[in-house]
Amino acid sequence: MPSTPLPRRRSLAAGATLAALLLAACGSDPKPAAPAIPEVSVLTMRAANVPLSIELPGRTAPFLLAEVRARVDGIVQERRFVEGADVRKGQPLYLIDPAPYRTALASAEAQLQRAQATLRSNAALLNRNRVLVRENAVSKQEFENAEAAQLEAAAEVAAAKAAVESARINLGYTNVIAPITGRSSVSAVTQGAYVQGGSATLMTTIQQIDPMYVDLQQSSAEGLALRREIAAGRIRMDGADGQAVQVKLQLEDGTTYTRSGTLEYSGVTVDQATGSVTLRARFPNPEHLLLPGMFVRASVSQGVRQDVMRVPVPAVTRTPQGSATVMLVGADNKTIVRPVKTGQLVDGYWLISEGLKDGERVVVSGVQKLKPGIAVKVRPEAAQNPAAPAAPATAADARNGANAGAQQG
Repeated sequence: MPSTPLPRRRSLAAGATLAALLLAACGSDPKPAAPAIPEVSVLTMRAANVPLSIELPGRTAPFLLAEVRARVDGIVQERRFVEGADVRKGQPLYLIDPAPYRTALASAEAQLQRAQATLRSNAALLNRNRVLVRENAVSKQEFENAEAAQLEAAAEVAAAKAAVESARINLGYTNVIAPITGRSSVSAVTQGAYVQGGSATLMTTIQQIDPMYVDLQQSSAEGLALRREIAAGRIRMDGADGQAVQVKLQLEDGTTYTRSGTLEYSGVTVDQATGSVTLRARFPNPEHLLLPGMFVRASVSQGVRQDVMRVPVPAVTRTPQGSATVMLVGADNKTIVRPVKTGQLVDGYWLISEGLKDGERVVVSGVQKLKPGIAVKVRPEAAQNPAAPAAPATAADARNGANAGAQQG
């Protein structure tokens, strides 16, 4: 049998040695490291009274709106105000040609004088006949005719006085004045234009914008839910003690209006087209920052929810069926899954109406990584510094959350 070359024998020996070392390494069984106990942040539950509010869309409207219209026919001779400027109540705005109305007034005054003269003559005749009829110097029929003539003359005097007053009023209408104090708009007529009192020609409009109204639209379903909560005693309504309900305003550019308003009116009729009810709030507007027709969003106070638990949004998870759950840490520092009933979403916190008790600890961070029944380590400072809530949700999110909570109940 031929002998194996020396270099090949050396390589075979090295391979055998390496294989032996690999087998030895595979056969070793080191002790696995103990899994680390997860640390969690918790929030200890305490029942509290929580102010509630609802965000509603709306538009601004002037506090007073006056349409200045012609009340007599004629040619506009002057415009006496600056378009877009503030005007005072009683300030002259236009002059309509007064000449025809001066003539009409003078004619009416002449008719009055004629009627008064006739009345004086008939009164004197009646007084003479009253004496003569006693002496049978005139017939009773003549006396009665004189008495009727005197009454007719008195009626003509009264009619003439009314005609004079009417002519004087029409003459006054030629001087068109501001009916309210406010901001004027663009003039709808120019000098030389013909206006008609019969068709009430629009000349301009004046709007008082301090204070300012904001008309809001609230879903009738939301209003119904609120009334039920109040009737059940779970919500104490603002304004019940005589104080006005406060309203905050967010402008079109996303900034917050610095002045608070008050709720003045809540509609009692549901709009059949939109299913909403109109609410009206009043805001001071001394800087005239609010203008009529602006789109705004208002936060309306809806009272105080009594004795309710608050849980940050990240601490609440949903099952595939949509039910809300939270993870608790029990007395033995082991995790427990608890179903809860969520209500409204307020400033990044769910209001929990059912499922939690005072003193229970809710995990507020890292919930997705935990399983029920495992031991955890609670950070001691977490009870004083709960996890920061998520950004405030929109009104739509709040309504969805409330609806989900109602389904769970």
